[in-house]
Amino acid sequence: MTGEWKETANVVWSGSWVAERLGVELVGDGELRELLGLALRRNPKRAHLLVSNVLGKHVPQRPSVVYAAGFDLGRRVRALLGEEGARRAVVLGYAETATGLGHSVADGLGDAPYLHSTRRPVPGVARAGGFEESHSHATSHLLLPEDPELLAADGHGRDGSPHSVLVLVDDEFSTGNTVLNTIRALHERYPRDRYVIVALVDMRSPADRGRLAEFAAEIGARVDLVVRSTGTVGLPDDVLAKGQALIAEQESAPGAGRRAEEQSPGTGIRTRLDLPWPAGVPDGGRHGFTPAHRALLEPALPALADRIAQALGDAPRRVLVLGFEELMYAPLRLGTALEERTNAEVRYSTTTRSPVLAVDDPGYAIRTQLVFPAHDDPADGPGERYAYNVAGAGFDAVVAVVDSAADTPALHAPGGLLDRLAAHTGQVLLAVIPSYVPATTAERQEEAPMLLPEPLRGPAFSSYAPDEVGWLLQDLSDTRLEAPTEEREEAIQSGGAHYAESLPVEYQPSAQYQELFKAALDLSAARIARAVGTVTETVLAERGPRPVLVSLARAGTPVGVLMRRWARARRGIELPHYAVSIVRGRGIDANALRWLAAHHDPADVVFVDGWTGKGAITRELAAAVTEFEKTEGVEGFDPEIAVLADPGGCVRTYGTREDFLIPSACLNSTVSGLISRTVLRADLVGPHDFHGAKFYRDLAGSDVSGLFLDTVTERFEEVADAVDAEVKELLTADRAPTWEGWTAVERISEEYGIHDVNLVKPGVGETTRVLLRRVPWKILARRGAGPDLEHIRLLAEQRGVPVEEVDALPYTCVGLIHPKYTRGATGADGKAVESA
Repeated sequence: MTGEWKETANVVWSGSWVAERLGVELVGDGELRELLGLALRRNPKRAHLLVSNVLGKHVPQRPSVVYAAGFDLGRRVRALLGEEGARRAVVLGYAETATGLGHSVADGLGDAPYLHSTRRPVPGVARAGGFEESHSHATSHLLLPEDPELLAADGHGRDGSPHSVLVLVDDEFSTGNTVLNTIRALHERYPRDRYVIVALVDMRSPADRGRLAEFAAEIGARVDLVVRSTGTVGLPDDVLAKGQALIAEQESAPGAGRRAEEQSPGTGIRTRLDLPWPAGVPDGGRHGFTPAHRALLEPALPALADRIAQALGDAPRRVLVLGFEELMYAPLRLGTALEERTNAEVRYSTTTRSPVLAVDDPGYAIRTQLVFPAHDDPADGPGERYAYNVAGAGFDAVVAVVDSAADTPALHAPGGLLDRLAAHTGQVLLAVIPSYVPATTAERQEEAPMLLPEPLRGPAFSSYAPDEVGWLLQDLSDTRLEAPTEEREEAIQSGGAHYAESLPVEYQPSAQYQELFKAALDLSAARIARAVGTVTETVLAERGPRPVLVSLARAGTPVGVLMRRWARARRGIELPHYAVSIVRGRGIDANALRWLAAHHDPADVVFVDGWTGKGAITRELAAAVTEFEKTEGVEGFDPEIAVLADPGGCVRTYGTREDFLIPSACLNSTVSGLISRTVLRADLVGPHDFHGAKFYRDLAGSDVSGLFLDTVTERFEEVADAVDAEVKELLTADRAPTWEGWTAVERISEEYGIHDVNLVKPGVGETTRVLLRRVPWKILARRGAGPDLEHIRLLAEQRGVPVEEVDALPYTCVGLIHPKYTRGATGADGKAVESA
């Protein structure tokens, strides 16, 4: 792979400012000054900093140029070693500046696994080594491979050949001390007969050059060097003192140095995107990255870039993809894919720990500086972090890429990275990649069969857009699951089958009923929009800036989509949204919880449903989460459900407690993305499978899922003020569950001789379900109930079910399933009768 980069080289050499003032000389081959600039570092060990124009750390550069710089070096190493030697190589990159470079070199080699050193200790991961970096501002490097044999000379590659060659990659080879320290430490533990050192530039002094051959002879191994450019740095004897004095002078000058960090709070639009990172692929090389991982990531990059482009919209013409300290490779590859798939001018750089003086002069490599607090809870404590040459660079969008471990409140806080960026660009998109945490050997053995697939998404599964929801379900579309309603009811009530083991035949609404749905939607869209806004704003206020919406399929899913739309429209936040299955008497899908725990912080998960009836699912979820945490040892899931409507008084997070018609309850799959209710049957759902569901593609002509969502979304603006006022009041109100609905259901069950609360379905939504899916006995309607019950009366008429008006009913209506059902409970025409 090749890349042109000279078009971005400065007309004025970006090292001239330092060279003139400190007497520093940069001497070398023809492209050395185009590769490197100079800056001053606030470091008592070394005054100057060689600033690479192709590394993608301090200087924004085209991603293709940055990637090509490493990839081409990898190709040269492959040519040096030959095909056989390349298959026997393992590549080691240095944190933090060379993590992306080393990974790109490994890509160029083709078959080599990759590991980079890290300054982030990970509990439970054994150290395979470590070393010091003599001139760095942060010296301790840890080696934390998931595979303890990765660095061993007799560790095996994918074809069974030993890793007999170690390739070490750094951005510059200056004194050689860091690399030689590494080789010496590793050679004592994992001796081998060949090493290859790779760097963008070799800047050793003549005295240091002789040390490499001596060192190779000392350890009895061959040591090769592959570099792009060669030169030397001439330093006067007093350069350290002069450099520190010059830094002090510049920092004390009015308007100089760190002025970019003192901007007012950012006003740029901020959005969030949880990237659907390929399952099982690490976020980088901290714990090892194998050719198998590479094979999974490469085909996924175009779709990932498309998700970013979609989130950015059409407006940005100049986009910066900003990586995070050691997280360099993943943002780089997202940048290369974005560069290939959009017309935007894409640049790439990363934040850093390295403190460098900023001087706004064309002859200086670091023109501007953003300063913000560390946001990944570093092991060495809090401290400042930096982003260089971002302020004033004219980016109209910045894609900040972090792993989930760094997606902390400090990142979002005033003065944090996102706030600093928003002061200098019109749009900040936070793209979050799940942090990879290695399993122990025992865990790997135990969890090997537990690899779960990625969520299903539209249009392959559901009529929703792919970013609206990810379904943590398996597709059973080709399986016959439907049974006549009467057969299902008899089997359910006799104990011969569970309701989740089959599906009712999908209700096909008449033209009259479809018109009733559309009229109901027009009538209630604003009321629904207000409830959506209220519950979403309550969640954002009480569950932090980054909740993960997990709707209970399928009634909760349209609500989850609407909540996501509200957060995006009103707050500029992209909330991840998944749909999971929960089954009364069986609990929530444990595999779905496992997937969520592996990809998100469980504490961020907010369960979402459409409405409450008597609170059975609320109780079911609480019990299921408790059991899951007990058996899995995973903590943090909050079983509280956020609902659009809570007429039963069963939850504390709701949009309203009114019992009104939610049009999505009027229909089944045709208002829920054409997805069936969920299925749990032992012969279809194994111990390591998600629960199942069907996608009714054949009903596309009747699908009103998009109509429902769009009609409600169009009313967001008009209800915004009412939502703000209502949320302000709710946040200080007593919203404790009253369980009024459960009390009423128990009373009705006894009064009507049913003696089974599961056959009493309170509320407009649940009553609708009874009429669409079960064998109804009768409908109780609150006397004087108006338009909210028109569809109920129509369905009841079609099925021959009596509607009884009653007083003092806490719900608008209650549906009663026929008690002690047998087929004799219906007449010859299949309609319900008064008694059995």
